[in-house]
Order: sequence, then structure tokens, then C-alpha cells
Amino acid sequence: MTRKVLFLGGAGMIGTAAGKELVASGAELTIVTRNEPARPPARGVRSLRADVRDAASLDAALGGEEFDAVVNWVGFSAADVSGDIARFAGRTGQYVFISTCSVYSRPAALPLTESSPRRAPKFGYPQGKIAAEVALEQGFRDRGLPLTIVRPMHTYDDTTMIFPASWTTVERMRQGLPVVVHGDGTSLWTLTHVDDFARGFAPLVGNRHAVGEIVNLVSGDILTWDEIYLTLADAAGVRDPHLVHRSSESIGKVLPGWAEVLQEDFRHSILFETTKLQRLVPGFAPRISFSEGARRIVDWHDADASRRTLDRALVEAYEKLIAS
Repeated sequence: MTRKVLFLGGAGMIGTAAGKELVASGAELTIVTRNEPARPPARGVRSLRADVRDAASLDAALGGEEFDAVVNWVGFSAADVSGDIARFAGRTGQYVFISTCSVYSRPAALPLTESSPRRAPKFGYPQGKIAAEVALEQGFRDRGLPLTIVRPMHTYDDTTMIFPASWTTVERMRQGLPVVVHGDGTSLWTLTHVDDFARGFAPLVGNRHAVGEIVNLVSGDILTWDEIYLTLADAAGVRDPHLVHRSSESIGKVLPGWAEVLQEDFRHSILFETTKLQRLVPGFAPRISFSEGARRIVDWHDADASRRTLDRALVEAYEKLIAS
């Protein structure tokens, strides 16, 4: 039987890849977005225009239609998802909330599992995600919302750099200039290509065994931050890049917009245990290593000069940090 799937949002990098994988698996997909998606959806996707955070707008777009699964990609607070509890309890076989692995307390006892404690006292993004999870869990217990929570971790595609690196970082390495890495470069991190995320995600959608579950959807590609920069350098044809290490606090003083994410998230080592993912998606294994992903990123940028823009503010910040 064809799965009828509804995406609330899902026109960004991760949602677009997941949508294409679902359609390829035979699902009938409807996407609700406020504006025309910047990334083209898969052929055959039905697109509806509505503000998913406006109850009247969303209800008018959906009418009385029911779906086998609903996926909310754009819930960033309890207020964003509270209306969905009454709207979709009893109307769908599964409600999937896209959260984040940033909800886990830092520093954490490793490896992280889905039951590891959540805590984000200073970081606004996971604070909102935690509040949304708590509200939806209450809806699961009290109203029967068939909830599945999926937590991705630092996902990228061929067109995106690995923050805090940027194309400016690659250009400086190619020019033999030093680049700044936060901390001492040895903390552990996990990166997942969107195509691998999509391959793990599609079998969870419409999967009744996943209802009532939280799932960390991550790859097994575990890297230090130095390895991430060195892998990008290798993909760009740079044999021996000059990496300069500065504390997250020092970088945050020069680049205030980076302070919160570096100090509250990226500075800490992360390692995941994925038994639940393997149980729910038997045989799942990432296919795209970061070595391959880095080559794709560099090739995409090198294919068009307009993509290889320099961030002058970042250049100035690098120089200031290196001089210090």
C-alpha cells in the first residue's frame, strides 16, 4: 500500500533529500510551505502553500485529508508544535518530529544514547527543541499522538561547507595561509551526509515500530576537528595546511555570532551508540564517508567561480585571532 506522507516544511537541505528518498521508495508525498521551495522537490511531489504555524492557514490547506505519516521539520519551540497535537492525534498513523542531537547535555557521558539527559541552559536552539519534544511527549501520553522523535547530527550536502569552516577557509589553505580551528582540534565530532540521513529516515516514516521512540539518526563517521579540516584540505589538493588553534572563548570574542554554538556545543566531544537505529532500520549503514563528502563539496565549489566567494569579515577575524 502506498504511504501518504505529509511534510510540514521540509524544503531545506535535509527535508529535500528525505523527500526524494521517500518518493523513490514509492511514497505519495505532500509538502506544505509558505513560499516556493528554493530547492526543487522530487518529481510527483504535491506542494501546498500555507503557514504551518498559522492554524487557520494550515487547516484550510489540508481540509479533512488524512495521512499515514506527518513530518514536522519546522518546530523550534513548544508553541510551534502545540497545535499539532489536537490536529493530528487520531488523524495520522505517525507524527515525526525533527529535533536535534544538540539537545543532549554537554559535556556528556559517552556514548550518547536516546535516553541520555537533555539539557541546554545557555543555548537557545536546543532549548526550543527540548521544549517542543516535552510538549509532544505530553501529547503522546495524554492524547495518543503517535509520536516519533528523530534527532539528526551535523548534516551536510555537496553544496554546504562544514561550519565553522567555510570556502574562505579552503581558499586560505590553498594559498598557504593559516586557518583557525577551535579548541585543540582533538575533540570528537560526527558528520552525516544528507543522502545517508535520507536512507536511514525513509524506512522510519510509516514504521509503526518507531511510534513512541526517539531515534538518533547519525552516521558512524567519527572525526576530530583537526581531521575535518585536514580532510577538506586534502580534497582541495593541499598537503600540509597550517592549522592554528584558539579557544572557543577567544573565537567567540572576535566572532560573537559563533560564541554560543562553539562554547555550548562544538567544543564538546560527541559519540553515539546507534543500536536503536539499527533495530528499526535493519542493515542501515552510511555510504558516504567524509573523505568522499569533502571531495564532493570542493568539486561543487570548483565547478562555478561564483560559488567561491570570500568572506572578508572572516578573513579579518582569522588575522586577528592568529595575531593574538
